[in-house]
Amino acid sequence: MNQLSLPVQIRPEEVMRKQSLGSAIELCAEVGGFALDKHLQLELGVDKAQFSRWQSGTEGVQWNKFVSLMDKCGNDAPVLWMLHQRGYDLFSVRRQETTTEKENRLLREENAALRRVLGTPA
Repeated sequence: MNQLSLPVQIRPEEVMRKQSLGSAIELCAEVGGFALDKHLQLELGVDKAQFSRWQSGTEGVQWNKFVSLMDKCGNDAPVLWMLHQRGYDLFSVRRQETTTEKENRLLREENAALRRVLGTPA
């Protein structure tokens, strides 16, 4: 199965409470509905030992593996944790609108404008 999860909002307070990158990785999986189990490991193409080393901090995680983890789990907890560790305010960090999100927003606005002109209820 090679599928992305739907994006899940994660509260900054949850990320800020974590004491290590490994804990942030666990949070990422948990919020995404995984228990750091074989299913998630198979999805990411890593074994249990490697996952354990990521959690303990004895092995670095390649960026492409981080991206896969966050995409599968639908949240950015590890990156947010890193930002917090570097002194960034997680309450002011925001995602940029993707091309698809922008297109959808513009179409919704156009649809609403047409309904107003035509007098059609929403």
